[in-house]
Amino acid sequence: MTLTPRPKLFSRGEWPEAKRVAQLLRRETVGGALLLVGTLVALVWANSPWRELYADLSQYHVDIPALGIELSLAHWAADGLLAIFFFAVGLELKHEFVHGDLRDPAKAAVPIVAAASGVAVPAILYVITQKVMDGDTSGWAIPTATDIAFALAVLAVIGSHLPSALRSFLLTLAVVDDLIAITIIAIFFTSDLSLPMLATAIVPIVLFAVVARTNTHPWWLLLPLGVATWVLVLNSGIHATIAGVVLGLLVPAVKGADGHTLGERLEHRVRPISAGFCVPVFAFFAAGVSLVDEDIAAALTDPVTIGVIVGLVVGKVVGVLGATFIMARFTRADLDDDLDWSDVFGLSLLAGIGFTVSLLIGELAFGAGSDADAHVKLGVLTGSFLSAVLASLVLLRRNKVYARIHEEETRDDDADGVPDIYQRAADGATNRPD
Repeated sequence: MTLTPRPKLFSRGEWPEAKRVAQLLRRETVGGALLLVGTLVALVWANSPWRELYADLSQYHVDIPALGIELSLAHWAADGLLAIFFFAVGLELKHEFVHGDLRDPAKAAVPIVAAASGVAVPAILYVITQKVMDGDTSGWAIPTATDIAFALAVLAVIGSHLPSALRSFLLTLAVVDDLIAITIIAIFFTSDLSLPMLATAIVPIVLFAVVARTNTHPWWLLLPLGVATWVLVLNSGIHATIAGVVLGLLVPAVKGADGHTLGERLEHRVRPISAGFCVPVFAFFAAGVSLVDEDIAAALTDPVTIGVIVGLVVGKVVGVLGATFIMARFTRADLDDDLDWSDVFGLSLLAGIGFTVSLLIGELAFGAGSDADAHVKLGVLTGSFLSAVLASLVLLRRNKVYARIHEEETRDDDADGVPDIYQRAADGATNRPD
């Protein structure tokens, strides 16, 4: 009698995808470092004697009346630069659905359920906190997002080499998390909807899809179509970042003669701009909370602040770790032999680092510059910092194990460019007896 082996959670994938994820996360790590710099500069400036200059810079308007655009620099960062960020998210989502972990329903189930639970539980805990403390439930969606760049920057600082399977899981989790967040923004944070403008936006969207699927047109023709879509969506009342993720999802993921998809080529151009400029600049304008004239004790005990912190630090762990554990029991799966549940616990704490999208939702929920928005920023910064510290403490305990796994996953004795462990896995799959 042959026993069927139990399925494995977080097993090592194929080399091409592992290589791609590693390259992508290296770029995000650099972006995370720049994001941290932008945040620190904003915090120092907003609490310096020149804080009024920071506020004036944020509110300085750059308008284009002919296009119906009247935006401050802070809003250009939130509505314009983050549209580029979400375009990169859309490209990554499309790749995941076609070539990545999300293409296999069985393999995709765990990160999707974990991401959904990691959104729902923080939102529920935030609402419960507001009900108990008689606070404002408008910001229920704030602690739902995970900032992958910030999380990777933390890993770089502590020098932790997560195994490739855990890195892929973290990336997939964050991408699905972003998709849910952008859906929340589209449904719950849209006001004064203009149907004619929205209908008109369909024209450049369709043309974008046609050009993207036609190899005879140069790729740069997508730029004016993308800008036209962004302008129309912005004027429709829907948050302009929605345009970015929609266009990203429309880019085909079919490999060409060079072995690369158009999405990969565009991502190669867009990702450095997004991670190296767009997100850090948004962080600079969004994270500058001034505490000079603020009662710190009152701000930290405000229901909104506490709700955000509880959602990020507790809700993400309960949601991600709890859902992963339940899925493992439901599917009768075991963790990969090299891994332990403490690794998943540390990963769940990393997921509590919510920054870029959390700050954006805070502005949409309470209005940029409001007292509640300042408390949101304080809650996001505090919750993300606590999650980062706790994740570092948990993951550092296993750093020797991660170092050994990293050595195995990068060892290439025959110097053919493919780590030996992936070749052994491929040979095992090919030569497996019936």
